[in-house]
Amino acid sequence: MPSQPSVVVLDYGFGNVRSAVRALERVGAQVELTADHDAAMEADGLVVPGVGAFAACMAGLRAVRGDQVVDRRLAGGRPVLGICVGMQVMFAEGVEHGERTAGLGEWPGVVDRLEAPVVPHMGWATVQPPEGSTLFAGLEDERFYFVHSYAARDLPLDVQQDSPLRPPLVTWAEHGERFVAAVENGPLAATQFHPEKSGDAGAQLLRHWVDTLR
Repeated sequence: MPSQPSVVVLDYGFGNVRSAVRALERVGAQVELTADHDAAMEADGLVVPGVGAFAACMAGLRAVRGDQVVDRRLAGGRPVLGICVGMQVMFAEGVEHGERTAGLGEWPGVVDRLEAPVVPHMGWATVQPPEGSTLFAGLEDERFYFVHSYAARDLPLDVQQDSPLRPPLVTWAEHGERFVAAVENGPLAATQFHPEKSGDAGAQLLRHWVDTLR
């Protein structure tokens, strides 16, 4: 029987952490909920959850040195999964009520308020994953559960044709306008929706991610 990959869900005060822990355990991970720097560095996978305001989440992350952990893990090719605002903070900055807050800067681009008749965007929605997606393999026609008022409109990461780097795989969704629903970019993956609240489809997506840690 394959060993259980170790996953740390980063506990920095902003996230629906208990449901994420349970969902990851159900798909075969050995999960620890902690803000401990060494544990977060050493786990096979790190999950960065997030709910609420971009600026508050960034302050919480920095308070537990989560920004350093994410940066160092990715520099070493070690997997990180961001969920909801945990995805948004991977971008260069967030704009809320006219205030700009620096994000982790793993991707260029800005997270700001959705322009839609009804905000927040709350409920089930289909997504458009790209060809070659690992997370969405077999889930191309499934729906996922979103709760958010802010999103990234694009991921302006330009990879030259002769570069050994693969461009990020971007999954899209729509609510009033098109926005980034998920990204797969080497060791860094993230979803704007909540896989832990997305039933069987969300569980399968988390299983795909956990399987990459084995």
